[in-house]
Amino acid sequence: MIIHNMKNKSNYDRFPATSIKDGMLIKGWDGILNKIIPHADNRVISIECYHGVHFDELMAQFKKIPHTLFVDARSYFKPEEEILQLTQGFITEDVLFGYLGNLSISDYFDESSLSIIREEIVAVAKKGNIILFGPGSSLIADPDMLIYADMPRWEIQQRMRRKEVTGLGIDNRNEPFSIQYKRGYFNDWNILDKHKKKLYDKVDYWLDTTKEEPKLIDKKTFFAGIEKTARKPFRVVPFFDPAPWGGQWMKETCDLDRSVSNYGWCFDCVPEENSLLFDIGGELFEMPSVNLIYLKSRELLGDPVEARFGDNFPIRFDLLDTMGGGNLSLQVHPTLQYARENFGLPYTQDESYYLVEAEEGALVYLGLKTGIDRHAMIADLEKANENPGEIFDAEKYINILPARKHDHFLIPAGTIHCSGKNSVVLEISATPNLFTFKLWDWNRLGLDGKPRPINLERGKEVIRWERDENYVSKELANQFHLIGEGDGWKEEQTGLHENEFIETRRHTFSTTVHHDTGHSVNVLTLVEGREVIVESSSNTFEPFIVHYAETFIVPASLGAYLVTPYGLSRGKECITIKASVRF
Repeated sequence: MIIHNMKNKSNYDRFPATSIKDGMLIKGWDGILNKIIPHADNRVISIECYHGVHFDELMAQFKKIPHTLFVDARSYFKPEEEILQLTQGFITEDVLFGYLGNLSISDYFDESSLSIIREEIVAVAKKGNIILFGPGSSLIADPDMLIYADMPRWEIQQRMRRKEVTGLGIDNRNEPFSIQYKRGYFNDWNILDKHKKKLYDKVDYWLDTTKEEPKLIDKKTFFAGIEKTARKPFRVVPFFDPAPWGGQWMKETCDLDRSVSNYGWCFDCVPEENSLLFDIGGELFEMPSVNLIYLKSRELLGDPVEARFGDNFPIRFDLLDTMGGGNLSLQVHPTLQYARENFGLPYTQDESYYLVEAEEGALVYLGLKTGIDRHAMIADLEKANENPGEIFDAEKYINILPARKHDHFLIPAGTIHCSGKNSVVLEISATPNLFTFKLWDWNRLGLDGKPRPINLERGKEVIRWERDENYVSKELANQFHLIGEGDGWKEEQTGLHENEFIETRRHTFSTTVHHDTGHSVNVLTLVEGREVIVESSSNTFEPFIVHYAETFIVPASLGAYLVTPYGLSRGKECITIKASVRF
């Protein structure tokens, strides 16, 4: 099995952070309460909470603040049955997919109950502290002090799997993880993000409870971290997950827990779900990286990209490891029209596979064989999926190509595809990350011992049947075009397909390469070489070191920047793959 570069110990940084000088950080509940209580004197204190925090723990601690009245905002929500009815159109009956909702946190409150508690707040005002707790609490009364307990989506997912958290206004902790995630993705997170965007300038303190020991920073430190991160290349915190088809390459390359059976995914650039770390005096403060995008969308994405996508980060990078594992599911992504009509998405999940590593014999399934009978193929898929033990003959219908290191396969929506075993794929895609229609899963079970959901009924509606062997060869497989070259460097355009809005460039270099963001956020991965250094052409940011397999983001506002082999890679050939938004 190929383990790249492992004659050297892994240098992959799993906890990248922005260093903040002179920031304020307080650890532990005692220190946090000692910071807050001296400023609490006949005041209204609101503790706004994102989905996924441990409400009971937080309430128990904040009740230690002397108070005349403690208000749990959730107690003034509409009844659970009414919330279920309110959200049903967005959650739907589908096991995986819903429709992006348009509700606000105010829609959750029962107005008659709010009127009563507001009258009580007025009656006890100036008789002691009033503590408002929970999501939407700052809407009950104007707070004198606002604390926000935030939570990254990846940590929420771990807590969902452990049945530790409830949905917004409902107790769904005992439902399957996929159902909890669906409610979060299509409803709860949209609502809470919409509310949080209105609070950024009002929050006095930010609370991190992702780990056992809580941490608190103040407004000045929060914005110092946001400002600094937006003005330099940066990485979000990668997260890793096993998969039914997962491999062994990430364990060594990314220095992960060797006792875990496998790792299939490395999500190194999914800002909606990743965390952002601030290093404050040697202590790490964690928060959702999406905060940066909401606050600095123009500087980060670029004016033209923001005009098109708003404050949505449109590019996703992740690694898929099947080294010593199995094939991914045979799958297809929805076309744009289908995604709009069925899920409320503004764009769909176009993508590509860039081969970071591949053993001899590695394959990729891409498109269809020329001249197949589509009705026969669907019938065979239905038969295989409905009858345990039946096998779908993929070789009869699916175009199969050898997959070699540094190949690049383009996968516009509607194209049947699947990464085969014994490879490592850098998946470059548009951000929507839930919308995969599985057509065939090779008769295997998920990690929970149950069959994974098959989406053949949806999938057959979006398959682009004309994408056969000839089309793949001409349009999708290794579409490399030389852009320029010089002494020690070469730049190639590698895609993506004309149907996709992402542009990718590959740079092969042993000397310095000059880059420019071109008014779009740039996302890059070092796919060959031990490490490189990223520097400003005008000394506007500190040099930034990137290691093999790490993905990093360059804000559009930085303009020109340089990438040079560094350390043990100095003078040796390195390769980066870069994505930006095509105008």
